[in-house]
Amino acid sequence: MTDLFRGLDLTGVFANAVLGGVIARRARLDPVGFAVLAVLSGLGGGIIRDTLLQRGTPVALTDYAYLLTAFAGAALTFVVRVEGPWWNRVWPVLDALALGCWAAAGAQKTLDAGLGWLPAVLLGTITAVGGGVVRDIVLRQIPAVLGGNTLYATCAAAASGVLVVLQERGYPAAGSLAALVVGAGLCLLARWRGWILPDADGWSPTRIHRRPRT
Repeated sequence: MTDLFRGLDLTGVFANAVLGGVIARRARLDPVGFAVLAVLSGLGGGIIRDTLLQRGTPVALTDYAYLLTAFAGAALTFVVRVEGPWWNRVWPVLDALALGCWAAAGAQKTLDAGLGWLPAVLLGTITAVGGGVVRDIVLRQIPAVLGGNTLYATCAAAASGVLVVLQERGYPAAGSLAALVVGAGLCLLARWRGWILPDADGWSPTRIHRRPRT
């Protein structure tokens, strides 16, 4: 299980680092820009989690595989234009798997630090979406997870919640696997069905849809 999740973790880092590189190319950034966006996209959430937990140096800085994987994604996208139908098919699957894996890892690490279920769900979600949020802020954009897109943070919160419940019942290994399946499955289903959370006006009971006059 440990080797499996490490493999998925690094795969997710690489996939999101490539996404950061794709965005850097669209913004016409230089190699430093590619590296920065790749690291933020692939490692930002885990670094935020480890910093908040204050249980030692963030893993991304002690295990060289993480930074090297992010830099590899940046280098690939700087040299090769990554786009097209194949990318549009492959990346959502890798991203969904990464979301489930990162949410499970973040929630598990929070519980191991002695914190309760609510911080575990919160930090599991931050682990999964934090990198993308920081990347969007650096680019002076409203983070995609804050609205107008298919469910993402919601999927991470659901995955974190599944892990917490099964962990409390004494099934840590099953909890990690179930969190991965729930997070990834719900993310892919939301993309396929186009599920999004309603905005503030969508909740308003006073909202009236008038038929245009002809």
